[in-house]
Amino acid sequence: MTRRAFFRFYAELNDFLQPSQRFQDAERALHGTPAVKDIIEAIGVPHTEVDLLLVNGESQGFDYRLQDGDRVSVYPAFEALDIGAATRVRPVPLREPRFLLDVHLGRLARLLRLLGFDAAYAPGAEDDRLAVSAASERRILLTRDRQLLKRRLVTHAYCLRSQAPLEQALEVLQRFDLTSRAAPLTRCLRCNGRLQAIGLEEACDRLPPGVRTRVTRLAECLDCRRLYWDGTHYPRLQRMADDLLAQGVAGPAADAPDRHRTRTPGS
Repeated sequence: MTRRAFFRFYAELNDFLQPSQRFQDAERALHGTPAVKDIIEAIGVPHTEVDLLLVNGESQGFDYRLQDGDRVSVYPAFEALDIGAATRVRPVPLREPRFLLDVHLGRLARLLRLLGFDAAYAPGAEDDRLAVSAASERRILLTRDRQLLKRRLVTHAYCLRSQAPLEQALEVLQRFDLTSRAAPLTRCLRCNGRLQAIGLEEACDRLPPGVRTRVTRLAECLDCRRLYWDGTHYPRLQRMADDLLAQGVAGPAADAPDRHRTRTPGS
């Protein structure tokens, strides 16, 4: 007789399932007693997206060995919901939101830097290097590559749903509740270093001749020494940052689908 377990995925975890499999019980044949983590990822959901597992109504960890007839409820990250004494399967959130972006997210890296967040980006980095760097540097890995998120080394990560950089930036702001921690125009857009204000006299010889007479504020990247001043581009960048933060505070549109609203376990 075939041994089986039954899975139900909640809220935005359904993004990772085929349309025909979403918001309904999924039956899975068991061979031996596999760890629940292995089956969840075989179905298509990266472990980094999961925060809580209930097996037959009881909280379990990723190492739980599935038995015939088990019913597994899989929940995403809970940002505002108190789940009491239940066993969270995610590690404790990192104190400081520091990001590492994969090779396809260069424009998102610049947007996060514009908002003042530490966003490391190495265009030529292979997946092995990204996983090691995210773990050793305690960074949150951002990617659209679901296979990368299934690597055991990766503990803090987020799978971006959108392909548009501005929408991706909003996803990150809302997923990690970052709007109140933003500090626009305090990081170098090129290298990710912090900016420090300096006097005009300190860098006068490094400014283009036409700029020296009209600059009122000047900053220097502490890493690459690039200069930033309040030129004609400054208001545009400030408006972009302000718009992103305003939308981040507003949250998803009122008519957004219910798939992004996490329900109380058991409901």
